[in-house]
Amino acid sequence: MKVGFIGTGVMGNSLVKHLLEGGHTVSIYTRTASKAANLLEAGATWKESPGLLAADAEVIFTMVGYPSDVEEIYFGDNGIIENAKEGTVLVDLTTSKPELARTIFEAARKKGVSALDAPVSGGDIGARNGLLSIMVGGEQDTFKSIQPLLDLFGGNIVYQGPAGSGQHTKMCNQIIIASNMMGVCESMIYALKAGLDPESVLLSISSGAAGSWSLSNLAPKMISRNFEPGFYIKHFIKDMRIAAEEAEIMGLELPSLQLSLQLFESLAERGFQDKGTQALIVEYEENNMEKPEIS
Repeated sequence: MKVGFIGTGVMGNSLVKHLLEGGHTVSIYTRTASKAANLLEAGATWKESPGLLAADAEVIFTMVGYPSDVEEIYFGDNGIIENAKEGTVLVDLTTSKPELARTIFEAARKKGVSALDAPVSGGDIGARNGLLSIMVGGEQDTFKSIQPLLDLFGGNIVYQGPAGSGQHTKMCNQIIIASNMMGVCESMIYALKAGLDPESVLLSISSGAAGSWSLSNLAPKMISRNFEPGFYIKHFIKDMRIAAEEAEIMGLELPSLQLSLQLFESLAERGFQDKGTQALIVEYEENNMEKPEIS
């Protein structure tokens, strides 16, 4: 198929590779062309704008940072919806607002175009290994039509319901991660204060009832002080703010989400916004240790 992909960052880069390896013709657009040089060398074609990309694709994937970025590339004279051909399928992989997903769905339908909201979970590791969890909202027939493409980089792909359902499901995912990350950090700090070896502690608890993706994949990075981003703190803050806003609309009180958001915002204010979420351990070190002791 002729596939367009907008947003080739930490995760998007790997997804384009999977699409190319699957034998598809892939055109790409990203704000900084140099960051996609490896994809151009692998056979992808560069497009100068979202509109030009949209005019030459059967399926268009987008994976950008914020809801404002989604609006910018989808709407306007040079946006995706205005320039996509009738019958094109649009798939937004960005974690964004459910209401925006519904707006895109309706605008696309008026142009004879189909749209899915399909946020993902699994970070850079899941993207590289083609094992992302993908949560899909939109029309089920549209989902089925492009599922073979999703299979190239998804290990757990679930249709959730009408437009916006994928984004709501991703909020459920992020709410769990928010409280889980606090638990992982508190466990590591407790281990240090008790005089234990954190690596030995992980051997005991990772495969038991306390086991989680964050514990297995991010606690080792905390211990080695590897804070390079598999998922940016600034993007996780964006996700948690969306979740908090949606919870408020529904009249929900979610104290773990609120506390986690406060901790990550504090960390971002101290310059860690472009680090990976595992850097949350630094916030706990500041509050509980005279000096950082994980090394």
